Amino acid sequence: MGNTLTRRVVQSEISGVDIFMPSLPRVIYYLTNAMRRLNWKEERLGKYKLRRLRQVLKYAYTNVPFYHDKFKKAGIDPSEIRTLDDIAKVPITTKDELRQQPQSRLISQEYLDRNLRVVTTSGSTGKPFRICMTGAEDDWRKAIYMRANICCGQRLRDKWLVIVGPHHFTSATGLQRTLGIYTRTCVSVFEDVATQISIAKNMRPDILDGYSSSILLLSKEMEKTGQTEHIRPRIVFGNAEIIVESSRKYIEHVFQAPYYDQYGCAEFNRTAWQCPEKSGYHMDEDSVVAQFVDEQEKEVSAGERGEIIYTSLFNFAMPFIRYGVGDLGIPSDEKCSCGRTLPLMKTVEGRRDSLIVLPGGQKLSPRAFTVATSMYEHYHDIEQFRIVQKESNLLEILLKLRENAGNEKTIGKGLEAHLNRMLNLEKQSMRLDVKLVKDIPLGKGGKLMAVISELK
Repeated sequence: MGNTLTRRVVQSEISGVDIFMPSLPRVIYYLTNAMRRLNWKEERLGKYKLRRLRQVLKYAYTNVPFYHDKFKKAGIDPSEIRTLDDIAKVPITTKDELRQQPQSRLISQEYLDRNLRVVTTSGSTGKPFRICMTGAEDDWRKAIYMRANICCGQRLRDKWLVIVGPHHFTSATGLQRTLGIYTRTCVSVFEDVATQISIAKNMRPDILDGYSSSILLLSKEMEKTGQTEHIRPRIVFGNAEIIVESSRKYIEHVFQAPYYDQYGCAEFNRTAWQCPEKSGYHMDEDSVVAQFVDEQEKEVSAGERGEIIYTSLFNFAMPFIRYGVGDLGIPSDEKCSCGRTLPLMKTVEGRRDSLIVLPGGQKLSPRAFTVATSMYEHYHDIEQFRIVQKESNLLEILLKLRENAGNEKTIGKGLEAHLNRMLNLEKQSMRLDVKLVKDIPLGKGGKLMAVISELK
């Protein structure tokens, strides 16, 4: 299935730069080219996408056992994909389908003997998943991510504070710290809001970034305690969770700064974003091919709701081809008045989890629970989980374990202790009731909601 020379050639064709180039120069290279693509005409962008798509499909068929078998079973040869519309011939891949595969079948045979970077999903659906990538692929993700922030006004040496899960903390390179360029200061979502405010007051960030619900909780506490004048970011970015328009306006009111929503998932990083015009979400279609399909897996028209299906144009170590991310979105055929030609998504209709309110009145984002659970030492034994607030002081934790998991009672009690420790639940007089179950039903919206509040 290929050799080292083939691997370098294929990677070089996609990235246009040596994969062994140091990380920061490589990110800058990717970013520079990504900025140029913002204003490409539709025809040029289409040719670019098709070329990369054909390379990804051919590579996956040749080097990734899972996709080789999937294409064979469907009677598809990658050479038959001659237009972007032909991608519809490839069957959709689901998250559950990938989770059931051993990782050796998902990773390119050329990368099995290499140290890959690993990103773990926070388990917003209650099911963990690991994404593997090369350093070059990770740098591509960073460049595409930074492009949106720059388009919204982030500057080279802005002080950048991010409230995020510890598994998303990133370390700047020595050169990056020395130059002070695009260096993030990360604060854990597990820190209490008072501590987050204290850190922000001392830092006085130009850019405030993080999980949308965490930013909302921070703004509410600041206004409640009369500290709004101490933190005045120039820009606020929100991500990871859907919040209503009234909450966005509230955040802008408290911080006296524009709030820009961003959408993405761990498998692809950020894939759609609001620019200052807020005419919709610019989709990073030079990085992923986006489709929106109905229940019959047929593409919907502009303005219609459909499940978001992504095909990565940069992942080779672990490709994602026609991958259902589990969220709903509405594509748009409108053009943004900003002049950027990337296609638009009208809106994202993701999972709408409720905030968990502790007995003392403290509010915790559902993300805090999903991230905390993903950091549990026996997380790999958990196939699925759901946390339900049954009463003001009672959380029911449903656990579905994998077939070859360890001692069930030990895992259950261990998770209870882990959550109490991470989130200080005992100090808030919150009781946890862990139940081991054979199956966890779909939520009211037909999705595997990981965190639900039954309180009014």
